[in-house]
Amino acid sequence: MAITTTTHLNFRGEARAALEFYRSVFGGHLTVVAYRDFGMPGDLPDADRVVFGQVTADNGFTIMAYDVPGPGPAAVPAVATSREHGMTLTGERFFVCVRGETADEVSALWDGLADGAEIIERFGPSPWTPGFGMLTDRFGVTWILDVAVAHSH
Repeated sequence: MAITTTTHLNFRGEARAALEFYRSVFGGHLTVVAYRDFGMPGDLPDADRVVFGQVTADNGFTIMAYDVPGPGPAAVPAVATSREHGMTLTGERFFVCVRGETADEVSALWDGLADGAEIIERFGPSPWTPGFGMLTDRFGVTWILDVAVAHSH
């Protein structure tokens, strides 16, 4: 039995822009279905918002996103994430971690995600991996990018 997990991000009107940005960084195929495609009348405010969105790339990257319907309150801003003395301090409930095999491939992804981001810890060598970095992207999602380390057993 094989099990996979896919991060599913919830937005309030920014899902399409976020998915297009992630496709520009990670490559792959973008699928976007709007509420109108599921029969919502086109004159309603949510009709053009995303009911199902996904980016799937050949390198294994997959992310999903949609727009929460209705005018509800925006997400409560989390306490800013910071790194101090090798520890991550945060009020956020989750991070998205992207792990690659080489510092070069992960660094290229970092450069893409860093556009418009708040840098928490710059990507570079760390005591446990040849590459580690942390940022909060322009859509408020916090990412950890690192390089996989082969462990001998």
